Amino acid sequence: MTTSPNADNGALLSDVLARIGDKWSVIVICRLDGRPRRFNELRRLAEGITQRMLSATLRRLERDGLVRRTVYATVPPQVEYALTERGRSLHMILYQLVDWTDDHLSGIQASRAAYDAAHAAPPEPRE
Repeated sequence: MTTSPNADNGALLSDVLARIGDKWSVIVICRLDGRPRRFNELRRLAEGITQRMLSATLRRLERDGLVRRTVYATVPPQVEYALTERGRSLHMILYQLVDWTDDHLSGIQASRAAYDAAHAAPPEPRE
């Protein structure tokens, strides 16, 4: 059974959207804005991320061409991570999303409160 190119594109699109929407990917991309960073610096800036998760996130972002890994021939070897041009263009979009969120946060909070109040379970009768 062969799959159509559209089906392949749909799967790829889903995979890419899952990657760029992943919590740690977003945080790493935002922390790499401005300048290259070393692994431990990134780990400190991305509070709560484990070493294993940071390694996996950086590998996936590198594989997608969003992050570039540079190894310097020093003793011990020094490794830096930086956004590629593609990564920088995604970073701009992420910051637009942050701006949108800031602009709409109070409305979203009000909508949530109204929804929760309208859908709250009725109080249980007292005996």
